[in-house]
Amino acid sequence: MDALAGLLEGPRARGAFMIRACFDPPWAVRVEDRAPLTVMLMVRGDAWIVPDTGERLRLRAGDLAIARGPDPYTCADDPATAPQAVILPGGACGYPDGRPLNGSMDLGVRTWGDRPDGEAVLLIGTYLVRGEIGGRLLDALPPLLSLTSDVWDCPLTPLLMTEVTRDEPGQEVVLDRLLDLLVIAALRSWFAGPRADPPAWYRALGDPVVGRALRLVQDDPAHPWTVASLAAEAGVSRAALARRFTDLVGEPPMAYLTGWRLALAADRLRDTEDTLGAIARRIGYSSAFALSTAFKRVYGVSPQEYRTPAA
Repeated sequence: MDALAGLLEGPRARGAFMIRACFDPPWAVRVEDRAPLTVMLMVRGDAWIVPDTGERLRLRAGDLAIARGPDPYTCADDPATAPQAVILPGGACGYPDGRPLNGSMDLGVRTWGDRPDGEAVLLIGTYLVRGEIGGRLLDALPPLLSLTSDVWDCPLTPLLMTEVTRDEPGQEVVLDRLLDLLVIAALRSWFAGPRADPPAWYRALGDPVVGRALRLVQDDPAHPWTVASLAAEAGVSRAALARRFTDLVGEPPMAYLTGWRLALAADRLRDTEDTLGAIARRIGYSSAFALSTAFKRVYGVSPQEYRTPAA
């Protein structure tokens, strides 16, 4: 499993909130949905994204922005335009004074705003759930990043424009997968650029020794790995692997393995109804008790306590 695949193992789109937003100036929308990740693709016109803290960002046609939650921000035709609507958790919409919009800006299937042929058109896709595995990479992203049309070309735009307004069986699944592809393409370009600051484990995947060990752990976490067995697979001594792994990743191999297994467990607790015993076997723990003990030590709550609020 590579780093980008690891990202989408957590917040992989499942019934993501996706719309085509169409506006005429002046317009402004306040976003307070606390979503872990939102992608905004400027199809026509331009827009400003103004976070409460940090630098504002201008989008032109063909540009893409990714906002990492949960901090709020405003999307507008001009930074000085006052918000006319507020987006709340779960895709709920209201006026700034708290009154519900009651569908007054609905323009059809997954289309929202002033009029379908508005001067500004954005495709917006929002992941609703943060996964612990993806969190490793999400935490390496700035609160707001952009890719301009001069450094990347998105071949998915025409397909997304066609699919987002279709109302057919299975359409949510189609849009989920297209959103995943869009995020993968965008982050691949971002991490290849000069402004990216990827986490140590991401950079270490390029090392011929440590990268091999990381992929073994990520691909088969249930295997009874030891430093010695990982070193043998990587073709170096145990001491050499331990030293090199710690230098590049920032923690010893077994500490990384534990963190990876528990991140997997957290995702399974949140996204499935698997028993604790089944999850334990899947990720390399001998029993539900052993997993529960390790999980509580790292997360501060029992697996059941972690699962209940997520449900």
